[in-house]
Amino acid sequence: MRNYLAIALTTALMAFCLCAAAAKPTSITFESDNKTIDGIEYANFIVKCSNGEKQLMTTWNNRKKWCVGRDSFNNCNQKQIKAAMKACETQAKEH
Repeated sequence: MRNYLAIALTTALMAFCLCAAAAKPTSITFESDNKTIDGIEYANFIVKCSNGEKQLMTTWNNRKKWCVGRDSFNNCNQKQIKAAMKACETQAKEH
């Protein structure tokens, strides 16, 4: 019975540590304004993550659509903070 309890506690602790260690955005900084060939305006931002890494984000439609990556239409969200969290999570999964 003690072994099962020890295994369950260890598993729970490991899951908690993995969640707590996930990178989170610490700052979002403007990088540049741009236009597509069709004249659509967008801007690039740099997200600094709690693990020390940096990730890029692109905003479209007067900052109403935030996407992960430079000049990107992928992995988007309407809220800046949610897109920044995705950017840091995406980066953590790649490393």
